[in-house]
Amino acid sequence: MSSSPVVASEDRQRDKWSSSKALNDGDAVFERIFSGQEGEEDEAVEYAATSGEDRQALERRLRLKIDLRLCTIAGILCSLNLLDSGVISSASVTSMPTDLDLTGNRFSLSIFIFTVSSIAFQLPSTLAVRTFGPRLWFSFITFCFGLVTMCTAFIRTWQQMIALRVLLGIAMSGIYPGLTYLISTWYPRSEQQTRFAFLQTGEVVILATGSIVNFGLNQLNGRGGIAGWRYMFLVQGLISMVIGLATYFWMVDFPEEAHRSLWFLTPEEQDLAVARIHADRKDVQPDPFSWGKVFVHAKDPKVYGFACMFFLLNLVSTALSYFLPIILQSGMGFDENQSILLSAPPYYYAVIPVLLSSVVGDKYRLRGPVITFNCVTLIVGFCMLGFSEQVAVRYVGTYLATGAYVSNWAALSAYQANNIAGQWKRAFTAAAVTAMNGAGGIAGSFIVRSQEAPNYITAVWVSIGSHILIVGIVAAFSLYFFVANRRAAAGEAIIEGVEGFRYTY
Repeated sequence: MSSSPVVASEDRQRDKWSSSKALNDGDAVFERIFSGQEGEEDEAVEYAATSGEDRQALERRLRLKIDLRLCTIAGILCSLNLLDSGVISSASVTSMPTDLDLTGNRFSLSIFIFTVSSIAFQLPSTLAVRTFGPRLWFSFITFCFGLVTMCTAFIRTWQQMIALRVLLGIAMSGIYPGLTYLISTWYPRSEQQTRFAFLQTGEVVILATGSIVNFGLNQLNGRGGIAGWRYMFLVQGLISMVIGLATYFWMVDFPEEAHRSLWFLTPEEQDLAVARIHADRKDVQPDPFSWGKVFVHAKDPKVYGFACMFFLLNLVSTALSYFLPIILQSGMGFDENQSILLSAPPYYYAVIPVLLSSVVGDKYRLRGPVITFNCVTLIVGFCMLGFSEQVAVRYVGTYLATGAYVSNWAALSAYQANNIAGQWKRAFTAAAVTAMNGAGGIAGSFIVRSQEAPNYITAVWVSIGSHILIVGIVAAFSLYFFVANRRAAAGEAIIEGVEGFRYTY
């Protein structure tokens, strides 16, 4: 009896990877494509025989395929976190606080508890991407996220809201670190910041559009005896559940398992994708899993430096994304609907700086200078927001601050992904920095104090100080990376245990 095409394809890929492991952990694939080592693979020989220009054309076509499949769905899924912040922040200026008795710090507590549960489950959820595969895992947790969001529309007390926020944090925990990890496995380091920018672009566009949708849903207030904020959670929860189902068919697997993805790469394109990563950093294939191989990377001080920068960044992003409508309403005097609508344009604007800074960063392989420029821009924006008395100037400050922190999300993601090697180290670092990013969210949920309206001076000074510290950490890293690269070039050291690896700064 003949085997099915899917089984035959998987057997073919398994055989190829078995021989690949036998020849120095993946070198066989690289050599087959660029040296034509396996004569029976006609397409591999064809790749090896192509000119430099033809090979560049093949790589451009491959990048486009990966971008259209992976970056699109990754941007949509990552937007769920910001979508949640958009829904709850928009709802915070409606009748929700009164309906649920969210007095005192209870609203901040709902954000805090969401972040705590998310942090607790980030590492296991990120590792589950490898265990169960991206298609199944991301589909499952996205559907769960939508289900919990939809259920929020039916709660009656603030205690019920806290309970659902815990479940929501668990569902969300693996999305951002898991997708950061997955994207870093598909692209060479010189292409990663632009792809993280695509991720952020999808996030902020959906968040901004969500604010406008929330404005429309709030106009349904009282229809059918349902409050407007309940429509926000109901509709966006249902949309997320549909996205979760679609994710199973849309998401792609890791490069060496790309043949499991539906309607994606040809076997030859998969070989080329693997060869590109192997040529860049030689970490295509993960070692067999063990907790020791994961936690050994906790000894690397770089991980803590990257994590600290994400903590400092998310102090600001949480304060702005969750509290921008409140700042517009209490700090600038706009009414409920104006506050919801005016919170959208800064995120549309953020698309411009995140794409421009990322293209420049990838083209010239600059990371530190781009991060520093974004930090300075954010500081200027918060000075305008905190120290000006003119509403127009303060509102423009929200544009600069929002564009800068969104740009630095992409820049910092590329910064950490560019300067580590190894599959389990990528997974551990992605989970670690996202956990500290969440911890920054906990702190950020408490720095916008209602009694400090209209200037919110604590939030302003904490945001400025945090980004001065980011600049200091980047300066220290740049000096360390410069010295390490010189030692490696002189043959005095091997960076990240990979011959030829160099830090990007």
